[in-house]
Amino acid sequence: MTTPPFPAPTPAELAVVSAQLGRPARGVVGIAARCACGNPTVVATTPRLPDGTPFPTFYYLTHPAATAAMSTLEATQVMPELAALLSEDDDIAAAYLTAHQAYLADRAQFGDVPEIDGISAGGMPTRVKCLHALAGHALAAGPGVNPIGDEALARSTWSPQNCRCDDPGAAVREEPVA
Repeated sequence: MTTPPFPAPTPAELAVVSAQLGRPARGVVGIAARCACGNPTVVATTPRLPDGTPFPTFYYLTHPAATAAMSTLEATQVMPELAALLSEDDDIAAAYLTAHQAYLADRAQFGDVPEIDGISAGGMPTRVKCLHALAGHALAAGPGVNPIGDEALARSTWSPQNCRCDDPGAAVREEPVA
């Protein structure tokens, strides 16, 4: 097993993620991306949740403003445009396949789950199904890895560099918020 590119989450980080989600965070193995405020934006999760459920979405977008921005894009029919881009551009399709393979390799570091073998997230490698998952991967992996996730972020009203968290009190603290 290779060393993951992020440290294990602290109790304070898990408290912030739980607040962002509005429920307890499950199976989080690290904070894969942060906004400019330092808040978690993307978490990495185990491929099998603690209750035994297979969970293919290794990179999970948690930041409320980022998830809202991706929901807005999905509601404004951007996904068919991105799907057309994927089907019309061989270079983008090849990069998307490579992104899928990288996603699977990242997740494999945390276990093999036969039920989700070969399944990544967001419709990769051939469809555009969930911009939340694709943006999460793009944020965690960095620019140039997931072309459709990068494009979704480019079209978004939210940016991790210009983030304005709604609740500055939800920033990561040394001690969890009671």
